[in-house]
Amino acid sequence: MIEHRPFLSLGAIRRDWLDARLHFRFHETGRTGHAPLGPLYVLNDDEFAPRSGFGLHAHRDVEVVTWVRSGAITHEDDAGNRARLVADSVQAMSAGAAILHAERNEENVPARLFQIWLRPRMPGGAPRWATRVCSPELREGRFVTLASGDPDDVDAGALPINTDARVRIATLREGTRVQHTLPMPGSAYLVADHGRLEVGHVCLAPRDGVAVRNEAQVTLTARDDTDVVIVELLKQGD
Repeated sequence: MIEHRPFLSLGAIRRDWLDARLHFRFHETGRTGHAPLGPLYVLNDDEFAPRSGFGLHAHRDVEVVTWVRSGAITHEDDAGNRARLVADSVQAMSAGAAILHAERNEENVPARLFQIWLRPRMPGGAPRWATRVCSPELREGRFVTLASGDPDDVDAGALPINTDARVRIATLREGTRVQHTLPMPGSAYLVADHGRLEVGHVCLAPRDGVAVRNEAQVTLTARDDTDVVIVELLKQGD
């Protein structure tokens, strides 16, 4: 089953400095039917205004994966980590028992990103943070795993996360068709960034998403150049 979630149907949070669209209902924001998919319960399409962002705040028992689409954000936490993440960078943070962090756009131009939250396999533990770059050339025409709870993916270069899911990205050029096999049981959430994409017989406009359930594979056809972000469940989820 492929459930289309058009961008214009998504819940929204708008502040002077933030424009966020929510692919999953969060607290009282968003559509009731946009339920979590296994451990995946947040996938936000965020834009931070220049010289703005989230100040120091706390998280616990959440795995956070951030993909920077344009501009740059600066991360800082109470474990002493600090980094400026430019476009085509991914950050993976395991909050563990508790972490304080800030995420700000210190630039003079807007920053656009996808932020993904997943429930951990087990609560508690020590916080962990890491980042890497994944260039368009590396991911052109194929999926690259950015972060994963599968040790084999981590051995191959993915950032580690403490959950039964992986986050992947591909850059597909106009006219490219890909048969993408999903891990069992075939559940995933997929977002097209800046171009049109067909997922099976479902036509996605830019920034639309689809929830995929009980499908062994999906056929992706790019109608424009686009980036495709997919979160795949590694075990049976709701």
